[in-house]
Parts: sequence; C-alpha cells; structure tokens
Amino acid sequence: MRRPVALRLNAALATLALAAGAGAALSLSTPEASAAATGATGYATQNGGTTGGAGGQTVRATTGTAIHQALCGRAGSSTPITIQVEGTINHGNTSKVSGNSCSTAEDKIELKQISNVTIVGVGNGAVFDQLGIHIRESSNIVIQNVTVRNVKKSGSPTSNGGDAIGMESDVRNVWVDHATLEASGGESEGFDGLFDMKDNTQYVTLSYSTLRNSGRGGLIGSSESDRSNGFVTFHHNLYENIDSRAPLLRGGIAHIYNNYYVGLTKSGINSRAGARARVDNNYFKDSKDVLGTFYTDAAGYWQVSGNTFDNVTWSEPGEDNNPAGPDPRSNTTVSIPYAYTLDGAACVPEIVSRTAGAGKGLKVSDGNCSPQTPTDPTPDPTDPTPDPTDPTPDPTQPSGTNLSIGAGSDGSSKADGTSYGNVRDGDLNTYWSPAGSTGSVSIKWGSATTVSAIAVEEASGSAGTIGSWRVLDADTGAVLASGSGAGAIDVPQTSLRKITFEITSSSGTPKVAEFETYAG
Repeated sequence: MRRPVALRLNAALATLALAAGAGAALSLSTPEASAAATGATGYATQNGGTTGGAGGQTVRATTGTAIHQALCGRAGSSTPITIQVEGTINHGNTSKVSGNSCSTAEDKIELKQISNVTIVGVGNGAVFDQLGIHIRESSNIVIQNVTVRNVKKSGSPTSNGGDAIGMESDVRNVWVDHATLEASGGESEGFDGLFDMKDNTQYVTLSYSTLRNSGRGGLIGSSESDRSNGFVTFHHNLYENIDSRAPLLRGGIAHIYNNYYVGLTKSGINSRAGARARVDNNYFKDSKDVLGTFYTDAAGYWQVSGNTFDNVTWSEPGEDNNPAGPDPRSNTTVSIPYAYTLDGAACVPEIVSRTAGAGKGLKVSDGNCSPQTPTDPTPDPTDPTPDPTDPTPDPTQPSGTNLSIGAGSDGSSKADGTSYGNVRDGDLNTYWSPAGSTGSVSIKWGSATTVSAIAVEEASGSAGTIGSWRVLDADTGAVLASGSGAGAIDVPQTSLRKITFEITSSSGTPKVAEFETYAG
C-alpha cells in the first residue's frame, strides 16, 4: 500500500530567500510574454469568453505589493490590465494596497471584485512562494506561466486557506494556463487544495498545468449542498503524486480530457452529489480508484471514452464507495458546447510532459501529439500603432560571418528525410521541414552570442510557402520580431544562447534551407 504524499516526498521544497525588500517594483514594459494568441480554451470560451487584460496597459511587477499597486492604479475595477511578473513573490514583499479599483490583502494576492486582468510570468519566471492567489467576486481573469508553491492553512506563514489558487463567490470566466501548482505534503502538514472552486464559480479552464506533491488536487464545490459551481474544463494537465481530488466534483459539469495522472494513491476524479463529468482520452498510471464516487452515497456520473488505464487498481464497491472500474462504463451523457481536438491517449504522457507547467514556453499540442508554440498576433497595447502611410523599409541582406555555421540546432519536429542540421550547413540543396505545416527550428551556441540580424532561405521550389513567423529569444521566450515571408530579418541586438525561428502559418510544407544568424 502506498503511503500518503507527505511521507513519499524525499524532502520538502526549500523556501527561496528574498533579496529584495517589501518595497514595490512596478514599471511599464514591452511584453516578453503574453497570453497565448490561441486564447482561452474549454468552458472559459463560453459566457462571453475569457480575454483577461487584453487591450489594456501592460506593466511589470517584481513584488506582491507591485501587483496590488497595478490593480489599484487603474481607472476603474474593470479597466483591462496585463501584469507581467518576474521573480519570487512572498510574504516579505507583499502588502495591502488601497484604491477605488481594488480590494487587496497582505497575506495573499487578492483579485477581489475586479475584472479584465491577466497575470503572466515572464523572463526568468514568476514564483509565488507560500503565497496563494485568491479570486473572489471577479470575472475575466487569466493567470499564465506562474508557479505557486507551499501555500499553508496552518503553521507559518499561512495564506489563502492553504489553496494555491482558490476561487469563490460569484466568479466567472477564469483561464489558468501553464501553471505549476505544488505543495510539500497533505492536510496534516498544513496544506489544502491546489485548485479549488466554490460558491458559484463557473466557466473555468485549467490547461497545460502541473499539480503535484499534495494531498488534495482540487475541488468544485465546498460541500454536498454547494452545487452552484460548474462548467469547468481540465485538459493537458499533469497530476503527479496526489492523494485525492483530481478533481473532486460536487454538482455541475466538468470536461476532463488529455490529462496525465500518475501516482494517485487514494482516488482521482471523484464525481458526486449529482456532478457529471465527461472523461476523454486521459492516461492513468500507477494509481488507485481513478474515477468514481467516493466517500459518500451522493452519486455522481460520468461519460467515458478513449482512456488508458496503466497499472490502475480498484477497490470493492460499498455503501460510500462506487469505483467506476475495473471496466469503466458511461452512466450519463455530457454535451460539450465548444470545439476541441483530442490527442490520442497513448501519446498523452509525452505531450503533457513536454507542455504542462510554467517555464515550458507556453507550448501546446497541435492536436496530433506534437508540441507547438502558439502565435500572438495581438500588438503590445502600450506601443503606438504604426503609421500605415510610412512603412518600415525591408531589411537588407545581412553581411559578415554567418554565426550559424558550426553552431548547434534543434526544433519542434522534423519531417522524414529532413534534419535540423541542414539549416546551418551552408548548403541550399538540403533543408529542414516541420512534421506539419507549422513548427520551429533553433540555432544554439555553447555560450552567449550577440545576434542582430538573421536570414531565412527557403529551398528551391518552395519560395513563398512560409507565411507568418516569429523570432524568439529561446532563453527568455521574448519575441524579437514577427512578420511574414522568408528573407532578411532585423532583430534587436541581443545576447543569447539560442534563437528560434517559428513558422506559425504556411501555404504548404515549409522547407528552410538555411537559418543564418549575424552579429550586425
């Protein structure tokens, strides 16, 4: 029999020391990362959709106080804003801030009675250490590319009732994407849920996120009578080393697809009190009672298809125990109102491992089990609109030494018979193609290298195939340039170890013969 999660951990995560004081650090910024252009998915696309702070000002924050100041500095509580966060956010640099457009607290990141907000981790990442994120009486919230860890409800310090991310009281339209939510044990160690929703919280999506090392993954509904929540989507998430609640559903509807569950020791998807869950193409491994109604006689329901059960054990049915296995069958039907594409369950462990969690470059599945970085065509709202009557001249072919020769290379995928190395061999007769119509190829060096221009050469017979593209600083995820069509491309002079050319649309199969890089 497996031991509870706290006993299985090799060691508790160490708390990072904070170098900065509690003073605010807030500035206007040109975004290095932003919400994925593919936008929200799942139920967060319903009820008017979830766009967060799109169309508003973008600011940078490196303390919890600065996050609160950004919220309180808006013209109104619904004024759109994107807050880019970098560094460690904890009790030492988080204080309550007052204003007409906010209602904050000193022991958590408080998103209360507000709307139209995006919080996104950038640069070297955003870690909320022992400090939870609380969403209350709010709507249209996006949280992306952040880590929230070791939030406690007992012991010291405490925050957010022990929830990494908690939502309650008339919350609508929340998209949490590419987050890492983790604890260092269960309730006896002071931790509670990683992702909780209660008291009329609806239209929520949790996607491409990692939840691990916790007694409780999360819940929808705080009690058997709290059935006003629902319309929640969970997809492409990793649940690892979790005792139970992956999730716990009390009433309402949930769509759970393409998640990877490994090491669930007590129970997994616990549908009860009239809840209905559609459970498609998930992969369950080394786990127990991954689906059913548990610890209650208030039945829940499920529709299942395409799931893989790998070394899953099932308990015997009882008065308060109704496992769906060992041969799970549907006992209800659940209609899904939005479009979605399922990856095959067999590839879910790989695609989730490559895309889920913070710091993964916001990579998503292309629907065919391959990771891709979504495009972001939305301009920086703090940048002036270019004058259409005064276009920027096309860059000229760069001169000097092609730094790609002798460098390394890799990419997102490659078609049969092509190679990443072909883009740096100086031979226009060889080329790289992605496995589909989009993909990325990178040039990399063993030490920091300054680049200010690139040239992309298409192979003979494929000129004009490449449509839109982005050039990324692969070290930070920053977008250096974007446009359409191959040729010479100027980028801001940047010192980096890896640069990526990402094709986001094409009229066929792209063929990149050379990806040349130049210092100037």
